[in-house]
Amino acid sequence: QVQLVESGGGLVQAGGSLKLSCAASGRTFSSYAMGWFRQAPGKEREFVAHISWSGGRTYYADSVKGRFTISRDNAKTTVYVQMNSLKPEDTAVYYCAIVRTPFYSGTYYYANEYDYWGQGTQVTVSS
Repeated sequence: QVQLVESGGGLVQAGGSLKLSCAASGRTFSSYAMGWFRQAPGKEREFVAHISWSGGRTYYADSVKGRFTISRDNAKTTVYVQMNSLKPEDTAVYYCAIVRTPFYSGTYYYANEYDYWGQGTQVTVSS
């Protein structure tokens, strides 16, 4: 059974930083691309960042490009997102997810490309 467990959320002032982690188990982690999504109150879940199975390719939503960095440690079966220069509009529950198929290289911003999700971690940015 695949399990994804996020950690690292919290309350931070605008301009601050947080690093989220997502520990994965139940699948050959190094063969699967991973993504981060977020959902703010009253809004739909939206794509944040994606990293290929090898870590060689990364993609970001325009709203976080230049501020967030996604990375992975295949030895630790963990994916991270470093979030800098946080803004109040970054406030949301952040979810990590794993794609359905190994060595996936297709689209990355649709939630239905991912089949397992973590429980989410709250990030609150105060102004």
